[in-house]
Amino acid sequence: MIVLGIDPGFARCGYGVVEFKNKKGTVLDYGCIEPTVKQSDEFKLNFVYDELEKVIKKFSPNLFAIEKVFYNNNAKTVIKVGGAIGVVKLVAYKNGLEVMQYTPLQVKMSLTGYGKADKKQVQQMVKNVFKLDSIPQPDDAADGLAICYCMAVDKGLI
Repeated sequence: MIVLGIDPGFARCGYGVVEFKNKKGTVLDYGCIEPTVKQSDEFKLNFVYDELEKVIKKFSPNLFAIEKVFYNNNAKTVIKVGGAIGVVKLVAYKNGLEVMQYTPLQVKMSLTGYGKADKKQVQQMVKNVFKLDSIPQPDDAADGLAICYCMAVDKGLI
C-alpha cells in the first residue's frame, strides 16, 4: 500500500511517499513543491498541480492524505493556503484518489503519543520510525512523511 502525504502550502507544499508492507513503512520519496516567488498566484497554483500530478504518476499511491490547516490570524495567508488545498484536492480527485484529512494534533499523537509535541520532536520521530539517516529537510517534507505515518496508523497499516 503506497501512501502520499501532503503538507499543503502556497509557497511550499511538502510531500512524502511511503510504501507500507507487513506493518513496516519504507520511504520512497519526499520533498517540497516550491513555485518561483515572482510568479503570479495562478502560475503558482498550476505549478503545484503539475508537480503533484508528476509525483502521483510516478508512484501510483493507493491512499492520499493532507494535513488540515488550522486557523491563522492572517486572512491573506489563509486564503492563499486554501487555494493550494483546493488544487491539492483537485489533483487527487482527477487521479481517482480519495482525500483523507488529519489535524496537526492527530499527526502528532500518531507519531509521538503527545498532541502538543513540538516540530523537532515530530521530525525526530519521522527519522526514527522510518529508519532514516537524517531528519528530512525542509520541515514541510518531514511533515509530509508524518502525515503518511498518521494515515498508516489510522488505516491499520502499521
